[in-house]
Amino acid sequence: MDTSPAPGRTFVAPGVLITVAKLAALSVPGVVRMSPIPGGVNRLFRRGWAEGVRLETEGETVSADLFIVVAHGGNVQDVAREVQREVARAIREMIGLEVGRLDVHLEDIEFTDAKGATATR
Repeated sequence: MDTSPAPGRTFVAPGVLITVAKLAALSVPGVVRMSPIPGGVNRLFRRGWAEGVRLETEGETVSADLFIVVAHGGNVQDVAREVQREVARAIREMIGLEVGRLDVHLEDIEFTDAKGATATR
């Protein structure tokens, strides 16, 4: 019995890559949520973006911009580095693509007051 894969290619929709990147970023402690991508109308005409993630693929390599809101009190640099590590790991392990650059954009910090209400600055 032949167990080699059938000839052909696998195509991954941009939405799948965006979902993987988004879920990986949100799994990092300190990340509260993804932030809307700045850019107004221009972003409506670009492929490969969704709230908090803008990505580009070139061959077998994925690069992304990740827009995040973090919780007050953590080290922003540490959170950003962990987001980069987790997103790169998820894309490599789940999709099997190489990762180019992953730029993390801190868009806001969320504060929680004594009553548990949240506010952004």
